[in-house]
Amino acid sequence: MQLQKILLSSAVASAASARNVVDLSGNGWTLENPELNVSVPGSVPSHAHLDLYKAQIIGDPYYGLNDFNLRWVVWANWTYKSDSIQDLDTTNGTSTYLLFNGLDTFTSISFCDQHVAATNNQFRQYAFDISSILSECSVDPVLSVNFGSAPKITADIAAEPGQETWPFGVENIYEFEHRIFVRKEQSDFGWDWGPAFAPAGIWQPAWVVQLKEQNDEVYVKNADFDLYREGQLNNLPPDQGANWILNASIDILGTFPKDVTMKYRIMDSTSNKTVSTGTLSNVTNGDDVVWGTAVLNSADYELWWPTGLGGQQLYNITVEVTGGSNNNKSIASVDRRMGFRTIVLNMGQITNDQIAEGVAPGNNWHFEINGHPFYAKGSNFIPPDAFWPRVTPARIRILFDSVIGGNQNMLRVWASGAYSPDFMYDIADELGILLWSEFEFGDALYPIDKEFLENVRQEAVYQVRRVNHHPSMALWAGGNELENLELADLVNTSAPDELDRYTREYEILFLETLLPTVYGNSKSIGYMPSSTNNGYLELNFSLPIPMIERYQNLTPGSIYGDTDHYDYDATQAFNISSYPTGRFANEFGYHSMPGLATWRGAVADSDLHFNSSTIVLRNHHYVPGGLNTSNFANASKGMGEMTFAAQLYYPTPNKSNSLANFSAWCHTTQLFQADFYKSQIQYYRAGSGFANRQLGSLYWQLEDIWQAPTWASIDYDGRWKVLHYAAKDIYVPIIVAPLYNVTTKILDVYAVSDLWDKASGTLDITWVDWSGKTLSVTNDTSSKDFTVGPLNSTLVASYDMSDLTFSGLNATNAVMLANLTATGSLPNAGSSSNGTYPTSTMNSSATTFTHTNFFTPAPLASAAIVDPGLSVDYDQDNDKFVVKAENAVSMWTWLEVDETWEGSSDVVVLFDNNGFVMRPGETRSLGYKLDKGSGNDWKEKVVVMSVWDNTLQ
Repeated sequence: MQLQKILLSSAVASAASARNVVDLSGNGWTLENPELNVSVPGSVPSHAHLDLYKAQIIGDPYYGLNDFNLRWVVWANWTYKSDSIQDLDTTNGTSTYLLFNGLDTFTSISFCDQHVAATNNQFRQYAFDISSILSECSVDPVLSVNFGSAPKITADIAAEPGQETWPFGVENIYEFEHRIFVRKEQSDFGWDWGPAFAPAGIWQPAWVVQLKEQNDEVYVKNADFDLYREGQLNNLPPDQGANWILNASIDILGTFPKDVTMKYRIMDSTSNKTVSTGTLSNVTNGDDVVWGTAVLNSADYELWWPTGLGGQQLYNITVEVTGGSNNNKSIASVDRRMGFRTIVLNMGQITNDQIAEGVAPGNNWHFEINGHPFYAKGSNFIPPDAFWPRVTPARIRILFDSVIGGNQNMLRVWASGAYSPDFMYDIADELGILLWSEFEFGDALYPIDKEFLENVRQEAVYQVRRVNHHPSMALWAGGNELENLELADLVNTSAPDELDRYTREYEILFLETLLPTVYGNSKSIGYMPSSTNNGYLELNFSLPIPMIERYQNLTPGSIYGDTDHYDYDATQAFNISSYPTGRFANEFGYHSMPGLATWRGAVADSDLHFNSSTIVLRNHHYVPGGLNTSNFANASKGMGEMTFAAQLYYPTPNKSNSLANFSAWCHTTQLFQADFYKSQIQYYRAGSGFANRQLGSLYWQLEDIWQAPTWASIDYDGRWKVLHYAAKDIYVPIIVAPLYNVTTKILDVYAVSDLWDKASGTLDITWVDWSGKTLSVTNDTSSKDFTVGPLNSTLVASYDMSDLTFSGLNATNAVMLANLTATGSLPNAGSSSNGTYPTSTMNSSATTFTHTNFFTPAPLASAAIVDPGLSVDYDQDNDKFVVKAENAVSMWTWLEVDETWEGSSDVVVLFDNNGFVMRPGETRSLGYKLDKGSGNDWKEKVVVMSVWDNTLQ
């Protein structure tokens, strides 16, 4: 698409005059670096790497070790120059603006060979008045945006006399240093799961906007629509019986006339029927911004719920500004699709009533949707690509379909990436995925000079206002690991005498700058300054800054805040005593390899073995801590952790075919990852009934930024690792959770439910040997009835595993199989919401839930497993794959397109279930979803395996 002129009405079709808006997206650009003698076609939105790759100046940035080889691109300056911009209005009375939604990052902008401005923030929207430049332009109207090397410029900033410094280790250095001095995606400078390309370019859309302001023409550049309950305050549970308040605020280029009126129309987004109309009151005109409020009758609107908790009712809300020389003239009109909901992170003090119910004292730390606590099930979202212009709505739709398919209702959108695009929130709104969002700060402390703080403030104002209308928006957090890691650990260890100083600086940025930005632009969304924290000590809205952090002001015997957990000592992986006890688990994990089919697209065939130099160096755990391109020492530690865990718990692959052996090793690292995460998730979920009242688990991490060993459950190509199937299984509403205490040798078996009403059922527990023969367990009734309360767990069975002679069990030849069947009601099942949260009488539709789990007294590495006799056939009539286990128990039964087949890289297929246990004689029929590929050839390449296959040559 060439630079194109677009004539738009002044917001509505009935407007008499027209604006001239030139969309600068598409081709019609040149990317230049005269020093390197490079001049190639460019595009917008884009990055220099992408245009150089398209022009075949460089190879695929993701291939091999090109993240090292292409560092010359990072160190260079790049200029994007437009073709001559035609059909611009140069008549008197025309105001002309440049509008950029994203410049990455350090720029010098010129138009008509005249300097316009310089920028230094990837996350701000920039508008520049170029009216006088255009009126005096005597050359072709060409726009030029010069991008400076971010690592070079940040190094210069760091070296400035009097520049702030921090204690050793406070800035976690991954590859390029000094990321703290630039408002740019922090992971662009490297992270332990991704590359360091530090790209440059016009990464979001841009326009030339021309207005006849004497005709009351304006251009809407942003808007903030906020829906909240009357009387609602940030971070506090509101009155669910109160009416709704619509607060609409519109930002423009140009100037609003003095006397304006704001009107609204609300339509059901499905039926397109008008639900209500009216006029906003308390209209305030700030010239380039106007805002007003309206009270909406709560009985008129259905509620929006996250997936699994109700429907995702959405409404189209239009706010129109009229007035000017003709009172009926439409000045601007903005449409936003919204949902009526309240979402609160409750960090209030544990009440006496809660303590009487068995909850430990301290503070709450859980989310409440429409007044109802719920269990947050999900993962952490990282940047899905090092180059955001490659991230499309279709790609996010596929990824979010896998989130829903994995039974997840919340994603933590991790800090230190980029703010999520509008289409990502749109898709989350539709699917019912809550997005805990964060400002882009992490694993460091930051400057607090006036220029930096003002830059951050404007960034935050733009971003909060841009996304505030989305019902999927769940929370704003100031940044990642700032209190628990940076202050309590790193500063307190390396410079304890300066802890007060750096805590004060932390508060200036994250409490005194960011908190007022959120509270001043939204009443519907809460805020906390750090992702992992102990909650607030006080929330007092009579104070200038209402929130006072708790930090380490902890009372013995009380429980506070959320937790993260990373323990790379694999011997402790299944020791539940090593897991943290908190109210919410927001990060935990262990790394694994992607599969062979994914590796094929990233490395040469000669590198397809476990410890090849290329694969080891693509493992950034542990990080080089600088620009070292031979980080074998640190990376080998990460490879060794995966290897040791695989050998400790599973049969070790030793296949004669090198590709098959590499594939088996990759798969075995995934088995351990899945096993470990499952152990933690079921422990955290059982905690809903423990004293810590644990109500959330978000594992690290959802997806990959590239092809490498990482913590992801979905690899870069979209293939589900074993983990994603395991999480899907352990995130169903009612589960059986075997928890083994390695110290006491007690195996407790719980029924766990995240429903909002009690559920009842039966748990059948059977001990069998590996051939499938049932073992007799003395004084044990295999079928046990249970009732579990709302958002709760209950102990159903307990075994003392220190005395296996109670049943004559041989630890290496025994496995416990637990099958749960329960009846309960999904929240809001069979009913429509009427503006209040559901009660048990509303949940009248009973549902039958089933779940299967297992426990092995000995690791599979030493277990006496036998050949299960697996087979898989394609049932063409029903379009399903039929799996049979003929001879014995099959552990971690796994279907895949044979990875040794060269065509496997071109196919991404997701099965209904995978990584499951089968008893001898059992048959399963599995459907599938084809996310990539076509035709039917791949169906003949589907194979089935289990851990037994690791024993085969």
